[in-house]
Amino acid sequence: MTDSSTGHGPSFLATTEFLDWRHDNVQHFTRAAIGDSDDPVTRAQRVFAAVRDRIWYDPYSVDDDPGHYRASYVATAERAYCVPKAVLLTAAARAAGIPARLGFADVRNHLQTDTLRARMGGTDVFVYHGYSELFVNDRWVKATPAFNAELCARFGVPPIDFDGEHDALLHAFDSKGHQHMEYLHDRGWYHDLPFTEIITELRQRYGPLLQTHPTERDAFAK
Repeated sequence: MTDSSTGHGPSFLATTEFLDWRHDNVQHFTRAAIGDSDDPVTRAQRVFAAVRDRIWYDPYSVDDDPGHYRASYVATAERAYCVPKAVLLTAAARAAGIPARLGFADVRNHLQTDTLRARMGGTDVFVYHGYSELFVNDRWVKATPAFNAELCARFGVPPIDFDGEHDALLHAFDSKGHQHMEYLHDRGWYHDLPFTEIITELRQRYGPLLQTHPTERDAFAK
């Protein structure tokens, strides 16, 4: 086990079952994102922005196929929800030479739509919201790339910006001052995606959401 207070050691740069950053798809995605920059802060910013905006946030894309959670798959996907997007950000950061790991938290979405609330059995609490932790300039910083900027504009919420040096988490309020996302419980960090653990919990809480994918695209779930 690597010391969790530092980004040193192979575990935070390793390729894993889900963080398969040596795959051509992840390599291509990362190179396109970082361009010719050698600066780790700039690289972190660019990789975050690419994951946030190139892949549309879709809470109805939740399924239990492990292949859909690998970074190599997410890198070429058009839509994904927070967990696969966090997987891709973590893998792309490692591909860019930035130590990174996955983090998860339970959150409440105060702006959840009625349609999605009904699909989830009447709850507005989302377990295992996925984010990434990147080790930049000798410190860990958290970043959640879930909501793409275009979607944020539609819902009156400012996009989450990541400067590569400070935490970039879900906004507590929207642009009109309405309560938005509330962090309830942080589940800590992982070297790789705890797929079985997450899917088991999602099935217990939101079984119908995993089993069916309606054509209507709702928003702001995780």
